[in-house]
Amino acid sequence: MGCSCFGASTVRQKRSDRQAHQPKQVEEGALSAKTKSFSYNELRAATNNFHRSNKIGRGGFGTVYKGILGNGTEVAVKTLSAESKQGVREFLTEIDTISNVKHPNLVELLGCCVHGPNQILVYEYLENNSIDRALLGSKRSIKLDWKQRSVICMGTARGLAYLHEELVPHIVHRDIKASNILLDKDFQPKIGDFGLAKLFPDDITHISTRIAGTTGYLAPEYVLGGQLTMKADVYSFGVLTLEIVSGKSSANTNYGGGQKLLVEWWVAS
Repeated sequence: MGCSCFGASTVRQKRSDRQAHQPKQVEEGALSAKTKSFSYNELRAATNNFHRSNKIGRGGFGTVYKGILGNGTEVAVKTLSAESKQGVREFLTEIDTISNVKHPNLVELLGCCVHGPNQILVYEYLENNSIDRALLGSKRSIKLDWKQRSVICMGTARGLAYLHEELVPHIVHRDIKASNILLDKDFQPKIGDFGLAKLFPDDITHISTRIAGTTGYLAPEYVLGGQLTMKADVYSFGVLTLEIVSGKSSANTNYGGGQKLLVEWWVAS
């Protein structure tokens, strides 16, 4: 009898050890029916094992890959950087909230994946990439006329107004910039990365913004006092508008032979 109990205890212990070493998965019931849970293998296959040839972007929040799901749907797969260390349930709660935000000028979050330490987001794929690549990058291949530029500015403004005024609770984006404004096949703009700031500590978000060379987007009150508000988003949108109109990047501070921010150059012109 004693041996039998000891054997059963050993089996239970081994099973417990195996479970402890299994990668964490999305908890049942943690996501609403509207938010899809993708498997890690599914996303690995879609991106050819996250091959660098499928890499389409990189920012403070993580790296983005183009992927093709088994049904042929093109998606953008964002692997979040290691600084996002929220618990699984807290992470899924935030993602569930973001995935329910729908607007024509906001990038749609289709679902997510949690696999061990990996936290991955799956977005709709936008054919014309971001404004910084289409208009400001060294490999500009798209010619945007004034009508298209106006549509991009107005659409971005509508998306930002929705986050600030119509959505409850309101969302302060915290990182409005050219690389976060994506263009679909008809050059309609969509704001990306909204809501993700909650997944990262404040200092990580701020540091990554500066590392990315986007200091020119930051409102003076944020630079001086560290307070990021809706007004700071509006300031960043103003800088973005200057970029779209002028075709010059806020990241390039060498205007007229001197070190100037885009806003300073514009005012002095």
